[in-house]
Amino acid sequence: MNLIEQFQALDWRDPGRWPLGIRIMVASFVFVVASFLFSMVLIYNTQMDEYEQVQTEQDQLWAEFEQKQHQAANFAAYRAQLKDMERSFGAMLRQLPGRTEVPNLLVDISQTGNGAGLDEKLFQPGAELKQDFYAELPIKIRLTGSYHEFGNFVSGIAALPRIVTLHDIQIQPELPKSVGSDQLVLDLTAKTYRYLEDDEMSTDSKKGARKGATP
Repeated sequence: MNLIEQFQALDWRDPGRWPLGIRIMVASFVFVVASFLFSMVLIYNTQMDEYEQVQTEQDQLWAEFEQKQHQAANFAAYRAQLKDMERSFGAMLRQLPGRTEVPNLLVDISQTGNGAGLDEKLFQPGAELKQDFYAELPIKIRLTGSYHEFGNFVSGIAALPRIVTLHDIQIQPELPKSVGSDQLVLDLTAKTYRYLEDDEMSTDSKKGARKGATP
C-alpha cells in the first residue's frame, strides 16, 4: 500500500490508530506550520514596533520643521521686536544714575516731600542690593500731612527724571490726634536704582548692559 492509499485509509476520528510513520509526518507538518505562523507573528510585531517608532520620529521632525518654518517666516518681525526691546532697555539704562549721582537723587526725593508741604519724620537709606547691571537702594520714609499733600508727593516722585518706585505704603492717623486735625502719617519704602560701574559688574553683565545702552 502506497502513501496515498495509506492516507485514504486513515480514520480521521481516531488518530491514535494511525501508523507511526503517518503520525510522525503529520506531527512534523503541524510543527512546521506552527513554527512558520509564530515566526510571522513575531516578525509582524517587531516591524510594527519599528513602524510606530519611525512614525513618532516623523511626527517630531514634522513638528520641528513647522516650528522652524514659522520662525523663519516671522524672523523679520522678531528682529524688529528685538531692536525695539534693546532701544527700550537702553532708554531705561539712561534713566539710572551713576554712583556719584545718587546723593543728588536722594536730595531730590527729600525735597519732593518738602515741596508737597509734608513734614519729613524719617528718611533712612538702607543697604544696596546689587543685581546684574544695577543696584537697588531702599529708603524708609515717614511723612506727615494730608491726603492732598500725599498725592502731590507721589506725583512729584513720578515726575523725577530718574526711576523711583514706592513700596509698602501705609497711611494712618497721626497720634495723638489734635481736635479738628486731618494730619496723617505716611510710611513707605522708596527704591532708587543706580547703574553699576564697570568695576562692579561681571563680564556677562557688562556685555548685556553695553549692548542695551547703545543708541
